[in-house]
Amino acid sequence: MPVDRVSFSDLRTAAYCPRKWYYRRTRDEDREPPPEVDAIRALATRYEGLLDSPSGVLEDEPIAVAPARYRDRLAATKRTLEDDGHWTRLLEPRAQAVLVTGRRCRGIVHKVLADPIEPALVSAGEPPEHGVWSSQSVHAVAAAKALAWEHRTSIDRAWIEYPAYGVVRSVELTTRRKARYRSVLRTVRELDGPPPRTSNRSKCTACEFASDCGVRTRTLRSLLGFTD
Repeated sequence: MPVDRVSFSDLRTAAYCPRKWYYRRTRDEDREPPPEVDAIRALATRYEGLLDSPSGVLEDEPIAVAPARYRDRLAATKRTLEDDGHWTRLLEPRAQAVLVTGRRCRGIVHKVLADPIEPALVSAGEPPEHGVWSSQSVHAVAAAKALAWEHRTSIDRAWIEYPAYGVVRSVELTTRRKARYRSVLRTVRELDGPPPRTSNRSKCTACEFASDCGVRTRTLRSLLGFTD
């Protein structure tokens, strides 16, 4: 049965693995993020203070790299963004933790940036070497479209922050990204049964639904060449 408005989290999960989203939909689960995720996201409101923090203080923060490397990364991010005023926009957003409802999807935008209005999403995970993860790209397009719908304006870019790594990436709403978003949206709205298993078995290793799905993941022994 089609869904009125799809949540950002459902879109992101379905973009990562439609079958995982299917199994998650059938469970009545608590989807609140664990405390460690909230602690990492809180870093995105404290960049300037983190830049000035000594290594001993940074070691107690939920950062994912060594303190010296973290400061270097965050300083490089600041240099890249401050010339165009984006650094200040990220530090002083128009609003934070806003529930946004669009024509087709809804969810929380962690920061609403001003002049121009753009969404910033805060990820607790690791950034890829370049750009953003495909599932996060879909999430970013959804957030931008929902925010544009609410404000009756055009939005051509979103931002994804990786505060545990001191990295911020921009996401241009290209034709290709919009097409991917529409494809995932159709999957979520129209799926009635379990979709085919993903061909990327690396996604299955840490999936909580691997046993339900019936995939076989390689054990450490097999990866090292041992047999039973």
